[in-house]
Amino acid sequence: MRDPYEVLGVPRSANAAAIKSAYRKLAKKYHPDANKNDPKAAARFSELNSANEIIGDVDKRKQFDRGEIDADGKPRFQGFPPGGDPRARAGGFETHTFRSGAAGPGGFGGGGFEDILNSMFGAAGRGARPGGGGGGGGARFEFDPTTMALDLDVSVSMTVSLEESIKGAEKRVRLPTGKEFNVKIPAGVVAGQQIRLKGQGESAAGHPPGDLLITVSIAPHPFFKVEGSDLRLDLPITLYEAVLGGKVRVPALGSAVELSIPKNTSSGRTFRLKGKGLPKAGGNGDLLVTTRIMLPDGNNAELEALMQRWRDTHPYNPRSDFS
Repeated sequence: MRDPYEVLGVPRSANAAAIKSAYRKLAKKYHPDANKNDPKAAARFSELNSANEIIGDVDKRKQFDRGEIDADGKPRFQGFPPGGDPRARAGGFETHTFRSGAAGPGGFGGGGFEDILNSMFGAAGRGARPGGGGGGGGARFEFDPTTMALDLDVSVSMTVSLEESIKGAEKRVRLPTGKEFNVKIPAGVVAGQQIRLKGQGESAAGHPPGDLLITVSIAPHPFFKVEGSDLRLDLPITLYEAVLGGKVRVPALGSAVELSIPKNTSSGRTFRLKGKGLPKAGGNGDLLVTTRIMLPDGNNAELEALMQRWRDTHPYNPRSDFS
């Protein structure tokens, strides 16, 4: 993966708040649900999450800045002598032999064993476990790279309704382990936002428990389409309401409102209802209502006769611009 600072577009001196803000902004922009026609959006969104996992976490960021882990969160192995591969696989672990004293083939120069560990692994050197004794007074240690950067975080997805995303809610989440518990979803949550619950992830002996990471998605609404802080709604109206005008009740978040349809309203005309959209800084967005003229179901001889008379006495061509 690329440098996580580059992925999130923040300098290395950025504080935690700046990193969090950059991640949220980009995650919202590249969330797959908002970019269904962009095949690269999912990969970009995954890269953002991976970058945030590194520099959005205080401890992992320090390890990355010290060069102890790479951009994928894997340990960096440094300090081996040139020539050959010093690693021997044994039982799924990487086995290395270190010798104190004068430098020699396969050995290291002077300095204590602790100094060698610190120079190679830093804090990760604490993951060493003593193994069998090596020849010539050397000390043999085994390392499991997976435990040096053990990822105990658990990631799950949760879908909430549009109303729940606005007002907040308490939802029940089920982990892959089968464990279930209630989670409070804050009011104003947006699609792609990630909620972190400290210490609710996996656990392993000798390691602090991981976190639970919940990525929120918002379910499609039966009436409204979300466009930023605005909502769009297709409003079915009758033929006589379009011709004669009248008041029509329109669904809105919270309670319905009345919309005055002017006489001779065409299908596709859009009306803007101020402040009836989603909450935003300084107020609410708007509700954009587009009329759709609906004819009655089935054949109606009386309506057909009326339209024939109208066609013969009041002809007009709404497609004249096409010619």
